This record gives sequence, C-alpha cells and structure tokens, in this order.
Amino acid sequence: MKDLKIPKIIEMRKVDVLLPYARNARTHSDAQIAQIAASIVEFGWTNPIIIGMDDVIIAGHGRVMAARKLGMHEVPCIVMGHLSESQRRALVIADNKLALNSGWDEDMLSAEIQSLLDDNFDLKIAGFSENELSSFFDDEKVIDETNKAEQSALQFQIIVECTDESHQSLLMTQFEREKIKCRPLIL
Repeated sequence: MKDLKIPKIIEMRKVDVLLPYARNARTHSDAQIAQIAASIVEFGWTNPIIIGMDDVIIAGHGRVMAARKLGMHEVPCIVMGHLSESQRRALVIADNKLALNSGWDEDMLSAEIQSLLDDNFDLKIAGFSENELSSFFDDEKVIDETNKAEQSALQFQIIVECTDESHQSLLMTQFEREKIKCRPLIL
C-alpha cells in the first residue's frame, strides 16, 4: 500500500493571505456563500481549508468567501506541502467532484427532514430549497411547516467587537444582567 500522507497539524491562517486558485473551475453564487456562512454560524467551523505551501487554496474556496463575508480574520488550514503541481490541480477538481458522485438514501433523508421539521429547524441552513423539500413529500404540509419555521427562525443580531477575552467576559456579564440573550463568539 502506498505511504499515506496524513497531515497532523491544523494551522490558523489569516484570511487575507489565502489566495484562490486562479484556474478553479468550481463557482459559488452569492446565495451559496450566504448558505455556507449561515452554516458556519449555526454549526461552527467544521472543515479546514486545504492549501499549498504558497497559501494558494486547493479546497475550501467557498468557505474562505463565507469567512470573509462573516468578517473572520483567521481560518483553520491544512497545508499539503507534499503534493506535486499536477496532484494539486487534480485535487482542486477531485475535492468537488467526488462529493458530487455520492447519492442519498431517500427514505432516510425524508425521515430526517421530517424530524427536523417537527423540531422547527430551518432546513435552509442545510441547503435545501422549497422545491427540493417538496420532491420528498407529496403534500403541501412540509412547505407550510418550512415557511412557519423560517418565519419563527428570524433573528436580529449584532456583533460587538471586544478588545480581548476579559472585555468579552465583562460585556457578557453586563448583557446577562440586563436579560439580553447573548453568547460568546471567537473568530
């Protein structure tokens, strides 16, 4: 078996130094970047950016765009310094294409979607449109429930920039005293 190269370190890199691969064939609409950003806000950062030694992005162009949209200054990265130039170019394509080659267990997916709807979870965060949701169910109930969840899930938020962790802690204490719902966020 070929010696597998498994990176053991995730490095934080400034978003401003990461460079998109000039010949990246994958495109990202503004709507998709907004979906990725919403996913990061909801679930946290779940997948490091893959870069070369020269800070050129191999995988994660959309996540970097979402990080910029969110005003993040740093993101976790894995540096793949062992790849040849041809391997890097191929991985840019393979990272996207291999994910597209998978399928869905439609019965399981329908059950999970229904369960999330029962929990009033906003399925737009999972990336589904109303048309996609309606294709799993024959009735209009799902779309009605999705619309209700979307309306009840509206939140109006502000981000307060703190100078350091102690400043953040002080503000959290003040907000909690005033019964302002808040949660700490470190970017």
